Amino acid sequence: MKEIIVYEMSFNETLKQSATMPCVTFQEKYWNEYMRIYNECFYEMRKDLEIEPYHFYSDYSQMKNKTNDTFLYLQDGIIIGAVSCYDNEVDDLIVNKAFQGQGFGQKLLLWGMNHIREQGYDEIVLHVAEWNQNAVNLYLKTGFHISKKEKVR
Repeated sequence: MKEIIVYEMSFNETLKQSATMPCVTFQEKYWNEYMRIYNECFYEMRKDLEIEPYHFYSDYSQMKNKTNDTFLYLQDGIIIGAVSCYDNEVDDLIVNKAFQGQGFGQKLLLWGMNHIREQGYDEIVLHVAEWNQNAVNLYLKTGFHISKKEKVR
């Protein structure tokens, strides 16, 4: 079984950028599209790290308790990306593969960070697998620092 290293990253600085994109709260009508995008985004990592099932989401019941904390960025009714915010934690930041490499990941991250700050939190945290170097680099570039490194398997 492969080793999995996870970074806990935190952000305590003043936000210098705001998010200009309008995000909407998740609705069940987006479930099938969200499930497809989410599974596509995490498939390669889950397979490479031998985390089964490779496609995490398979039934709406897995999402039902997360809907109020998950926000979508849509263009013409199509999900461009999504971010979840649980208290002061950014989680499940995904960008539709068809729209990756266009800056939407950073915009969604900033949106989530601003949302968390609007809820009254000073520190923002997230967790990311060391395997996902693109995400690690995005978070570092945005001002996060690694506060903890942990072997989870």
